[in-house]
Order: sequence, then structure tokens, then C-alpha cells
Amino acid sequence: MKNFIKVILVLSTVISGSAAAEQVNVYSARKEALINPLLNKFTQQTGISVNLVTGKADTLITRLRSEGKYSPADLLISTDVGRLYRAKQQDLTQAVDSEVLNTNIASNYMDPDKHWFALTLRARPLMYAPDRLNATELLRIEDLTDEKWRGRICVRSSSNIYNQSMVAALIEQIGEEATEAWVAGLVKNFARPPKGGDRDQIKAVAAGQCDIAIANTYYLAGMLTDKDQSIREVAEKVKVLWPNQDDRGTHVNISGAAVSKYAPNKEAAIKLLEYMVQQEPQKWYAQTNHEYPLRDGVQWSKVLTSFGQFKAEQVALGKVGELNGLAVKLMDRAGWK
Repeated sequence: MKNFIKVILVLSTVISGSAAAEQVNVYSARKEALINPLLNKFTQQTGISVNLVTGKADTLITRLRSEGKYSPADLLISTDVGRLYRAKQQDLTQAVDSEVLNTNIASNYMDPDKHWFALTLRARPLMYAPDRLNATELLRIEDLTDEKWRGRICVRSSSNIYNQSMVAALIEQIGEEATEAWVAGLVKNFARPPKGGDRDQIKAVAAGQCDIAIANTYYLAGMLTDKDQSIREVAEKVKVLWPNQDDRGTHVNISGAAVSKYAPNKEAAIKLLEYMVQQEPQKWYAQTNHEYPLRDGVQWSKVLTSFGQFKAEQVALGKVGELNGLAVKLMDRAGWK
């Protein structure tokens, strides 16, 4: 009997000790391979263990909503401001007051109410076939509606959040009427019905199915550094073109994160957020995932550097999220499938 009591006491000590250990539960729309190395370093530096759940962004948001106040999630990591805005609108996030985040993140890359914060920047320029197009012919994204581009443009579906945010950013900057006219003109110049992801648009340009694509730079960078030589050879046929460098700049979105409304480990979640905007994690993303760092002075990867410097849009991304619904309506009316 005494031995049995000793075993119970030992188990109780272990369980209570485990419960007391700091931890943070992360719901991530980023693939495990694209975030785990940073999470492991965070644990090594802080002693805070990270429990990671990965999935598609919309699925994770739905899960947060269905779990309600019983959700174990502390931090939601997602791609594109549209999804972070959606999570906030569904009352799934909470405000965070952090001097570290306020100091290191520009105001246009965070929620005005401090519900979500950017972690990396993602540029969405034009990509083209240099043997079939002179870059000086396309100075602005508005030029894509010109008749000379009829049947020469590839882009993915209007259901894609990256395209929705791009159109929403245009609405904020040039107005609803001008944006709707631009979307209608763009659709007329499609080389084919939208299909596939950004890599598929790049491949289509390389294959001669179109001459211009709209895609995020990290997709092209990933192809250029792929272990498969055939993929690298395809990517090498395509060049990056930065539109609107003489006016508002090229469209930029983010990957970002928000602390969940009912986070059981709020302080640990904030520590992880603050860690992600430090120099080393920012450098890791720039070098490994080929995404642009939030902070100045962080070295880009060689392939990002090869794309050249560029001027980025300075539109407040909170407005981009707010205008998502209108952007989708404009795209639907124009027949952008």
C-alpha cells in the first residue's frame, strides 16, 4: 500500500510539473517544413514548447470558430491579410499591446486595432518571357488591359486570396470604378481560363502558352532553387517585372499571425510573435523561404537579390482585408472565374 501511494505521488508530481511547463499551441496555415525550424529554435532559446497543428487557412479558421472558448489554440499563423482580417471579423482574435511588435512592424503591415501582425512580406509582380516581351512595354499593371496583350496573360482563379487582395488594394488606391474597368480589361486578355497555382502560371509562360503571368516571387524563387534541374530550367526562362515603380509601387501582401481570442497561453503566444520579428528569424525566412523581411538590414537570399530592388505599395493592409468582399464582386461581374 505504501509503495502504491509513492507511485501516485510521483505521477502527480510529473503531471503537475508538465502542466506548469510553458507552452504555446499554434494553428498554422504554413506547411510544417516552412515553420518548424524556427519553432524549434524558439523552444531552445526560451524553453517554451510549441505544439503545432497545420492545415489550410480557411479550415483552421473554421476550426477556431467551432471550438469557441474551448479552443486550445494560442496563435493563428496564416498567409495573406484577407484571411487574418476574416478571423478578426469572426471575433476569433484579440488585441496585443507589444512594444517589440510596434517598433519592428510598419503600421500598414499590422491591424489598426493590433489584432494581427505581419511576419514576412510577399511581393506579387508580373513575370514574363524575355524572348517575347520587352520589359519597357509594361510600366504599370494598368497596362495589362491594352489590346496588344490579348490572349497573352495567365493568372490563377478569382477564388484565390492573393488575387482578391491585389484587386482590393487597387480599389483602395485608384477607386472602385477604375478597378472594375481594369479587371474587365484584364479578363479579356486572358490566354486561357484561370487554372492551377502560381507555379502553373510561371510554367505556362515558359511553355509559350502565355507571355505574362501574375505570381508571387517566392514561387519563382523556389523553382529556381529546386533540386530538380528540369524545374530550374523552366524557371530560368522567366523574368520578374516590377510594375508601377514610378507611382504607387508593386502590390505586396504578408504572412502574419494573430493571438486567438481564448488563448490559454497568451503570454507565450506573444513571446513567439515577438521572436518571429527578430533579426535571425527574419533572415531565415529571407534566405530559406525567399520571402521579404519586415526589417531593414536583413540580408535577402541570392535569388531574391537577383530579382532586383523595388518600390512596394504602401496601402494599409487593413483596408485590403476590408475591401475583399467588394473585390470579389468586381471579379465575378467581369467573368474572372
